[in-house]
Parts: sequence; C-alpha cells; structure tokens
Amino acid sequence: MNIDLTDTTSSQINSALVQARRAAGIPAVGMVLTLVIVTDEGNHYDALKAASEASKEHPSRILVVIKRPGRSPRDRRVARLDAEVRIAGDVGTGETVLLRLYGELAGHAESVVLPLLLPDAPVVVWWPEDAPEHPSEDLLGQLATRRITDAQATEDPVDTLGLRARTYTPGDTDLAWTRITPWRSVLAAALDQKHSAITSAVVEGEAYNPSSELLALWLAERLRVPVQRQVSDGPGLTAVRLETADGEICLDRANGSLAELAMPGQPDRHVALQRREKSELIAEELRRLDPDETYASAVRYGVSRLGKGVLGAERATARAGSGGDSRSGGARKAAPSKAPADKTAEKTADKSTDKSAEKSDSGDNTGAKAARKAAEKTGDKAADKAGDRTAGKAAS
Repeated sequence: MNIDLTDTTSSQINSALVQARRAAGIPAVGMVLTLVIVTDEGNHYDALKAASEASKEHPSRILVVIKRPGRSPRDRRVARLDAEVRIAGDVGTGETVLLRLYGELAGHAESVVLPLLLPDAPVVVWWPEDAPEHPSEDLLGQLATRRITDAQATEDPVDTLGLRARTYTPGDTDLAWTRITPWRSVLAAALDQKHSAITSAVVEGEAYNPSSELLALWLAERLRVPVQRQVSDGPGLTAVRLETADGEICLDRANGSLAELAMPGQPDRHVALQRREKSELIAEELRRLDPDETYASAVRYGVSRLGKGVLGAERATARAGSGGDSRSGGARKAAPSKAPADKTAEKTADKSTDKSAEKSDSGDNTGAKAARKAAEKTGDKAADKAGDRTAGKAAS
C-alpha cells in the first residue's frame, strides 16, 4: 500500500503510517530497528532495494532521506517536505518512508527524522555514497547507534580509509570491511590448524580497492609480520599468500566466486568465496549493533602507511627484498622520504654516537692527564737524583 503526501509534516506522516498498517491488517509494530538512508534522487533506488532485501531478515522502518536543496536562490529559500509511505508489498516485512526535503529543510534533516524514529529501538544511519567526514558528529549520525559508510563509493577509497581511521568513533563501520568477512573467516580457520611460524604475507587485489588495503592492515596488525600489497586485474580481492618455513599458505580466488586453499602437507581444496550483493552486506551489519573493535584496530593500525605497498614493523627490510613491480592499490602520492621509525633510529644512532664521542674524549683527556702527571713525577725524581750527585761531588 502506498500513500503520497505533498507539503506535509512529520505528524501527518506518522498518522499515514498508522492508517497504512490498519489497512494492510498489521496494526502491531513488529520492527526491531530504524534504518535511515541518506542519499540523493539518482541513487536512492538501488539503496532502497538493498535495504528492503535486508529488512526480510531484520524487520525495520526504513527512512530514505533525499535532499533536494535546489539550484536557484529562490528554490533554496523554499522549505517543503514531500513523503511517500509504503507498507508491505515489495518493501519487505517493514515500513518504508521516502522523505524529499526541499530548500532550507534539506539542511535540517534531523528535525524531520527524529519524530519518525521507532521508540526504544536502535537507529542505524547508512550513507551509500557521500558520507560526512566525521559521521559521528553529523546531526543525523548523532541519532544513530551504528553508522555505516562505503569507502568503495568515493573517488579516492584509500584516502577515505585514512579519514575513517582519524575520525573513528565506536559505532562506525564501513562496507569495505564487511566485504572481507568471508576472507577473514577462511584465513582464521586455516591458521587454527598446526603450521610453522609466518614470516611475511602478500595481499593481491584490484588497484584502489579499500577491502584489499583493510585485509592487509588486518593481517599486519594480527600477525605482526611485513605485509606486501600487490595489484592484480581483479575482480576485487584475488589472493592472499602467507610465507612460512614449511611452505606457502595460499588462498587464491581468480574468478570472483570460487577460491582454492593450499596449505603445506595438505591437499588443495575449494572454498566458496562469492562476491556478495550489497543487501547481504547491509544484512550482516544489522546483525550486530555493538562497536566493532576488530575493525577499529585494523583501520587504525599503520594507517600512515596506507597505499605504500608494505605494512608491518619490518617494512624497510621487506621492501628491500621484494624486488618486483608490486605497488599499492591506492598509491597516488609519493611516499615520504623517511618513515617515523627511520627518523627515530637516526636520532638514536646520533645520540649513541655523541655519547661514544664524549666518552672517547673523556678517555683521551684522562689519559693525557695521567701521562703529564707521570712525566712530572719522573722529571722530579731525575732532578732530585742529579742534585744529590752534584752535592756529593762538591762535598768530596
């Protein structure tokens, strides 16, 4: 059932929701959360389709905020709210409200959304494309328990990951992280088996793929070994190789759907690693609404080294031995000439050299003083002996 409202208010929208539920024979509210989608007119269809599919697993009230501030000064001065209420049908098991905010009202979306939130239910805000730089400080983001962004949809995904790390607040997450959940599960299961120590790792994926960068950060943070990022033709992530003393642990997905896991001393086996639809990613994120500490530690680890090809404490050693034409998926800027660790090492070396020089100087000074004292004593003794001999001869 659809109800169209023109130049309306939040109170009238709530009344329309009650009317639509009664007409559809579902007067009770059986939804578990409110999902707010902030998008534009050109992208709202795909985002709403994904959210409607996810609502079959998580019955929710979906509020689609479509901002239309206007182009001319006259349009920007006009404030109007149009709404479309949808119940049942192709919107899953919940409710959907499309909110079109015109003119000045586009800058105050939180005042429209707040009266429409389900009482005593968590709120999730999703920005499918252009997310604010600091989601938790956005007025809509402040209403949410969980804030979902997508670095893959930005112009520079790797730089966006760096921004997400700097502005991270508990409750933030990104769909680039959700996309690598199957990879992390398979790798964790493989490493639960007996294996020799891991010495290095390689992650292969498309250029400017934020999921590849996040997987490399996760491996570097967990294993504490150098992790090299190599570019492949895709699609998406294509391979992860872990070097051990007994051989290579390799998870290779060349065709985007079926992967092959190879471990030393074991037969190769196939693993299902199909690329997932956005609706599946949203459904996964709605399963847990508490802060994702694993995502936080991964995105924050070595974020200054994002896009530089090699991660880990032994980055310089790994880079010297890597050779090849490998490069980062997000390397658009030249790497700094010296890493912070290198500068620290130089300072430590300088201090050690200065201290050694001081000790050497101190030793030289001490030796010179001792030599002078010895010479003085020897001279005094020789003079005394000469004086005694002269005095004896004179007396005789």
